Amino acid sequence: MTRRSAILLAVAAFALAAQAAENPSNPISKGMLDPNAPIEVTADNFIADANAKTGVYTGNVIVHQGEVRLRANTMRVHVADNKPDIIYAQGAVVIDAPSGVATGDSGVYNVGPRIITLKGRVVLTKDKNVMRGQQLVVNLITGLATLDGKGSTGGRVQALFTPNANTSGNH
Repeated sequence: MTRRSAILLAVAAFALAAQAAENPSNPISKGMLDPNAPIEVTADNFIADANAKTGVYTGNVIVHQGEVRLRANTMRVHVADNKPDIIYAQGAVVIDAPSGVATGDSGVYNVGPRIITLKGRVVLTKDKNVMRGQQLVVNLITGLATLDGKGSTGGRVQALFTPNANTSGNH
């Protein structure tokens, strides 16, 4: 998996949670999930606070759309103008998609500027390929993504890429 594929995975999953309308001209979101597919959210509990304009899902939260699934211990949605504004996923965040898996301790999707942040022991995997860091920030508009290692052991990003085995016998 390339770094870009890992980043696309994280982007797709948080875009899913936001239920935001996808921009068809954005190559990062194109093909990663079907924005017209039904979105299913399951959790042990849901509490809505109309005064604070928030909804909180707790206990084994699973958000599923198409082939992308987001799991977390809790998910809080802040609403502005009757639309999701900021979405917070907290505790054992797992984003699972055909392109790989991304995990972290927490995640935030700022819907307006379309910025996704996955924090705390971030791990991106696809087959035998692995990238690790402390924070992943993705701008859905520009496509710029940054994986930062500050705060991790050694303060660096780590990556392990395993080349595909040559099955033809040619070198």
